[in-house]
Amino acid sequence: MSDTAAPTFDGRALINGERVAARDGQTFDCISPVDGRVLTTVARCGEADIDAAVSAGRAAFEDRRWAGKAPAARKRVMIKFADLLLAHADELALTETLDMGKPVKYSRAVDVNSAANCIRWYGEAVDKVYDEIAPTPDTALALITREPVGVVGVIVPWNYPMIMAAWKIAPALAAGNSVVL
Repeated sequence: MSDTAAPTFDGRALINGERVAARDGQTFDCISPVDGRVLTTVARCGEADIDAAVSAGRAAFEDRRWAGKAPAARKRVMIKFADLLLAHADELALTETLDMGKPVKYSRAVDVNSAANCIRWYGEAVDKVYDEIAPTPDTALALITREPVGVVGVIVPWNYPMIMAAWKIAPALAAGNSVVL
C-alpha cells in the first residue's frame, strides 16, 4: 500500500477459503472513529452463515488437513503466520487504527507485535508439549493426552480485536483444531 492510497477493505465473510456475502444479503457499515467515514460495508452474517462456517470448519477438522499435520509442520505454519503479521505490520497497524481509533504508533508497537508474539509463542510450543503421566498409586496409570477437539468458535471484543483474536486462535490452532472467528 502506498502512503497516498487510501486503504480498501473487503467486508465479505471468509468461509471455507472463499469471500462470500451474507446469505441473506444483509450488511452493516464499519465506521471509523478516527474521522467518521465508512471504511467498508461488512457482511452481517446470520445463522445460515455461521452454520456454513462451522460446517466448513468441521469438514476441515475431520479430513485432518490441519489436525493431521505433524507438530513440526503446524509449527512452521504458525511461525510463518507470525512472520507475515510482522512483514505487514504497518498496514495492519493502520487498519487497526482506522477501525479502533487508537494511535497508529500504539497499534504498531502493541497490537500487531503482541499478536505476532502470541502466535509465535504457541507455534514454538507445538512440538514441545506432549503427553504426561500423572502421579498415581502403584495400582493405577493416568495418562494426560492433549489432542484437538474439533471446531473452536472465537468471539473477540471491540477494544483489542487483533490481540484477543491471537490469544484465542493461536492455542486452538497449535492443538490442531479448526477455528471459526
